[in-house]
Parts: sequence; structure tokens; C-alpha cells
Amino acid sequence: MEIYLDNCATTKVCNEAASACMEAMTQQYGNPSSLHKKGIDAESILTSARKTTASILNCDPDSIIFTSGATESNNLAILGGTAARKRDGKTIVTSTVEHASVEQTVAFLEKQGYTVKRVKPRPDGNFAAADFIDAVDHDTVLLTFMMVNNELGTILPYESIVSSLRRKYPKLLIHMDAVQGFTKFPLNIRKIDVDLISFSGHKLYAPKGIGGLYIKKGIRLEPVLHGGSQERSLRSGTQAVPFIAALDQALRLCMEKGPQWMETYRYCNHYLREALQKIPEVMINSPENASPHLLNISVPGIPSEIMLHFLEQHDIFVSSGSACSKGAKSVVLKAYGLPEEQVKSALRLSFSKDTTKEQLDVFLDTLEQGIRRFKAVIR
Repeated sequence: MEIYLDNCATTKVCNEAASACMEAMTQQYGNPSSLHKKGIDAESILTSARKTTASILNCDPDSIIFTSGATESNNLAILGGTAARKRDGKTIVTSTVEHASVEQTVAFLEKQGYTVKRVKPRPDGNFAAADFIDAVDHDTVLLTFMMVNNELGTILPYESIVSSLRRKYPKLLIHMDAVQGFTKFPLNIRKIDVDLISFSGHKLYAPKGIGGLYIKKGIRLEPVLHGGSQERSLRSGTQAVPFIAALDQALRLCMEKGPQWMETYRYCNHYLREALQKIPEVMINSPENASPHLLNISVPGIPSEIMLHFLEQHDIFVSSGSACSKGAKSVVLKAYGLPEEQVKSALRLSFSKDTTKEQLDVFLDTLEQGIRRFKAVIR
């Protein structure tokens, strides 16, 4: 039995998305910028996917542009947003637990002379909206933060942050990296007045290589890529029509089945928490109020890589943190204040719509086998 518990890194493409991708590659293969029927057929795929995405956010379809994924979306939002507002300020506010595609982009701007304020979590591991509000001032040009942390599952108080700052600083540019929360939690931009929202297809059963950026009407960005006029001249290059077709179908499925899948995540999370609390060697790192689709744990004394590969030998696939870190010790978990031994031994378990109790039972049995084996060796 293959047990895949690394869905925060990437999900398996759903059948509906795979079929739509293949059809677009073999039937609707025209360039959407072409004026003939094949081009118009391809363009209709883009139009459909924009409408589907817009229905999730309750926004105008023209507010959605497609990118290669969240990294490109985050770069366009941060670099394009600050470049378009050079005269509005030289301060950026973010958090200490951002994904590398945000943190490294902000760090790049820091080297260019921007002041970056990084908000820390409170001692209980949660963030307070007040800390973001206090960090912003009249020199702040951009606030960029994640919706759900990709390693612990912490849900940032995004509604309170945005509503408070929008009242106090109505012209502040606000960007949210929604990769781990998109389609899992409500994101109605009529209620949450965010300027920019990034999302990625391969986190929600679409292929890798497709993502998007919501851009509020009236918000101006400088393009990061230069070339043709595709995607409102903000993302030059021929659109990846097959991947966009797949994204459309995956998002439709998320809208239809999302509540049901969320119940699956909640069940898996609760079941594992109860079972793991009975294993003395295991520590649970994710807070109780974290997003249910992932659970971060540690077995202090057994390095993550050792346990990860032991589980892999039994066809169980987990991660030791963000996939982008390539196994390096998590700076995010350090930022949350976890002790060194917990950071070195952390494992991230993340669930899919297809995760079952039987799979979790096999994981638990195998984890205990690994603990018995390696505890004896380390001692």
C-alpha cells in the first residue's frame, strides 16, 4: 500500500484535471492569441478558468491572471507592486514564517534599500493582528503575508489584519499568499479587501506549473517579465492552456467537494492527534487551531531525514518541512520558537481527499517501529 502524506508539497492530479489537460493538448491546441477558430477555442478555456476562479473569490474574471505558479505570482505581486509605488514609501511589512518565494523576494528588496519589518508569532505560536497593525506606518508601501503557514498549519488572522489596516491606511498595498488556504477557507474579496492574492494549482489537484494572481481593480503593477501583451501585459508569454484547463476542472471540483474534503482532513487530523498523544516519544508541533489539512510532529532524538527514509522504505511518504527547503533545517520552525531537537526531528504530515483511516493506521504502526529501531541505535 502506497501512503502519500506529503500533500502540502504537491497533490496528485485529479482525473478530471488530467482529462481536461489531455483534451486541451490534443484537441484545443491552438494559441489563444491566434485569431482563427483554434485560437478562439483555446481562448475559451482561459475565459472559463477565469470565471471559475473569480466565482471562488467573488470578483470580476478580469481580475485574475495566470502564472506558472505561486513563486511567480508572489514575485509579481511584491516586485511589481513596490515598483509601481516607488514614491509611496520604502518600508515592507511581512512575517518571520513566510514561504521562501516571499521571504527571499522581500530580502532582495531589502538589499535594494527597503526597510523590512518582520512580525513574529506570539509565544503560543499564533499571530496577533495587533502586531501587524503596529508594524505598519505611513512609510509602509506593502504588507505581504501568508494565509496559512505551510509547515505548522497556523492560520494567520487575515480578516482582522486586513480590515483594521484598510480602515487606518486605505492606500496600503496588501498582498496575501493564499497557497495553503485557497479553496479550503472562505476568501470573499467583497468582505476581505485584499489587493493581491497568490495561489497555486498543484496544491489543489491540478498540475505543477500553473498558478494565478488576483489583482484588485485599480491596482497597478509593473511587469516582471517583458514581451507580449498576454495576461493584461503583466505576464508575457503564451499561456499554458492545457494546465489552465486542468486548473479549471480542479477548481470546479474543489467548489463542489471542498466541504466534504475538509471533513476528511479534520477526521485525519483528529484521529492522528489522539493516536500520537499515546506515543510518549512523539511531540505535536502544530497548534490545536491550525488548519486541519496538515499536522507537524517531532520525535526528538531521531533526525527527520532518518525517520523520513525509514517510512519511505515502507512506501509511506512524508516531508521534513517545506519541499523548497530540500531537507534543510526549517527556519520557519525556528521562528516559531521550537527547541532545536524538535526542529531537527520535525515531520510534516499532510492529507488529501483520498487519505483513509487504514493508511493512517499503517503510518502509526510504522512510525512506532521506527521509534523502537532508532531509539535503540541512538542510545
